[in-house]
Formats: sequence, structure tokens, C-alpha cells
Amino acid sequence: MFRCHVCGNTTAKSDFVSEVFVIDGRRVLVGHIPAQICERCGEATFSRETTERVRRLVHGEGQPSKTVPLDVFALT
Repeated sequence: MFRCHVCGNTTAKSDFVSEVFVIDGRRVLVGHIPAQICERCGEATFSRETTERVRRLVHGEGQPSKTVPLDVFALT
């Protein structure tokens, strides 16, 4: 049964999301991640299997499909 760890809601929809992870000080974007999306607050939750697949992917078992430049801004 789904329960959102942010708002406690119990209804979710299945969808795909993109997430940015920081790996050894660099940011990587992983797209098309299957997730359960909370219908109240929009928080994405991943299965253990998906989390493990993403971990292996970004820690060397996968190659990026592309590399893009990234503009960085600081709000001071």
C-alpha cells in the first residue's frame, strides 16, 4: 500500500520522472524513472528495485546517453 512519506496521503499514480543526483561532487540527470507520484503533494517514490537500478547506473554500470552544458546561477 502506498503512503507518501512527505504528506501521508495514500493515493498515487504511476508515471515516469527525471531526477538529478549528486555523485562524487558532480550532478547527473537520470530520466524516465518509473515512480509512484503522490496525488496530493506530487512527491515521487521509487521501488527498491528501481532505486538499485539507478544506483548501479550512476555508479559506473551505465554510460550517459548524452552530455549537456549546464548554466549555474547563485542567488546572493
